[in-house]
Amino acid sequence: MIRTSNTRYFVDPSIAAAALGIGPGNLMADLNTSGLLFETLCVRDLRVYADALNGEVYHYRDKNGLECDAVIHLRNGSFGLVEVKLGGDRLIEEGAANLKKLQGKLDTTRMKSPSFLMVPTGTGQYAYRRPDGVYVVPIGCLKN
Repeated sequence: MIRTSNTRYFVDPSIAAAALGIGPGNLMADLNTSGLLFETLCVRDLRVYADALNGEVYHYRDKNGLECDAVIHLRNGSFGLVEVKLGGDRLIEEGAANLKKLQGKLDTTRMKSPSFLMVPTGTGQYAYRRPDGVYVVPIGCLKN
């Protein structure tokens, strides 16, 4: 069975940037902080879209440190696993591998398999499905 927990995010990641007193130049120089703010942006958007479907968004982390940035869960029991990555082939590959690892740990005799695995990114113009079934989706494509 998959366990979930709440994680706190700012409603708008620009609040965190303003509180830290950082701007675009600082964010370009510190991709770790940029990635954290980007994750907040993605989770905010995912929550809006999930809410429109009467769904919820959770965070997953197990006792071994395996983590998933977002679990989108709908009332019918279907769910998707999401690992947010700012961009770049190496990070996208890392996110997809993490999702596949988590998927492999699920006990599908007790629960459904995930409906989808997704890596939202900050780069690219088009979403695509990788041969392993993981969707790579630029944040601008998460609409409608």
